[in-house]
Amino acid sequence: MNESQLLLTKIAEGIQDKKGKDIVIADLTRIGDTICQYFVICQGSSPSQIGAIVDSIREATREGANIKPIAIEGLRNAEWVAMDYADVMVHIFLPEVRTFYNLETLWADAQLTNIPDID
Repeated sequence: MNESQLLLTKIAEGIQDKKGKDIVIADLTRIGDTICQYFVICQGSSPSQIGAIVDSIREATREGANIKPIAIEGLRNAEWVAMDYADVMVHIFLPEVRTFYNLETLWADAQLTNIPDID
């Protein structure tokens, strides 16, 4: 498992640990001129759950892959939080904000992988 795959696994585990929903990994590696190699997109039901998901991802990636995010933006409102891991960008949305921005369709050429929800 390479470093990006390990990071993606730990991010997904962090999201699932706090009951984040509708996890999608967009593989951008075959698309030219992208800001990263992967997008991870998910949602939480409230700003407080989004904050918990961010903390869980941060802990899972630090402990499981020894990687910290370069930057985290959006925590003040916690409607859309972006976590920058250089090769991987994580986007955690409230459902209505996710629907509005619809990031999955921006990368129509990307290979999308859905990660099952854990209930």
